[in-house]
Amino acid sequence: MDSLSLPLAVTLAVLAAYWLGRVIRAARSRLAPRVTYWAAPGLGALLLAPMLDVPALFGVGAGLMLLAEYWPLAFVPTRTRPAPAWPLVITILGAGLGMNVLQGRTDPWITAISAALLLAGLAGLLAAAAFRPWPVTPALTFAARWKTATTPDWPDLTVTLSDQGAHLRNVSGRALRMAGWSPAGLNAWYPVRTPAGEALQELAAGQEALLPVHGHDHGVRVWYAPARGETTHLFRADWTPTAHAEDRVLN
Repeated sequence: MDSLSLPLAVTLAVLAAYWLGRVIRAARSRLAPRVTYWAAPGLGALLLAPMLDVPALFGVGAGLMLLAEYWPLAFVPTRTRPAPAWPLVITILGAGLGMNVLQGRTDPWITAISAALLLAGLAGLLAAAAFRPWPVTPALTFAARWKTATTPDWPDLTVTLSDQGAHLRNVSGRALRMAGWSPAGLNAWYPVRTPAGEALQELAAGQEALLPVHGHDHGVRVWYAPARGETTHLFRADWTPTAHAEDRVLN
């Protein structure tokens, strides 16, 4: 068999359209295509099977299509728009090979490879075009100090003391936007900084900051908010000042 039947050609076109639509829907949900790109060579194998009269290629193509559809990492979450550069290059390569088909050179391999390249390149371009970027959340400012703050039932932060100061760690499992902090009992406002002294606007999950408390300080107050929320949260931690550690009474 050296040519496609009309029903098979329509079926392959519907499969290609379905897959491209799936790529677009995933991109709108901020999912980037990964393993799902196996659909392109899968459709190429389905196209090549009748042209070479090799029925086994139908099984190969169907297997690749199933892999592209149901593999757990077919699409992966991403915070950045997929790059359109390499899909554009692949599309140009596929179009260049496709010119041979339009000129009447119906070599089965060239036809299948050009179709697979065009499909993969088009999917990458559509993923880049349809991707919805994450909304830019403004950094917290001094105004957060005067807003009504809530204290979560389960703490998002923990604090431990050392000779350097109070080590603040994000244990919430998500990013937190830092507004500022103050020693307990003082009307102060300091930026949250890394142990290296760099100011932090966001504390990643598991990341640690250093609050330079002194021996007479007996606690800290930290104002923050979830990365994807507007409600100001307040973290409170109190301890016996290290300067008075000898007077501590254990009950």
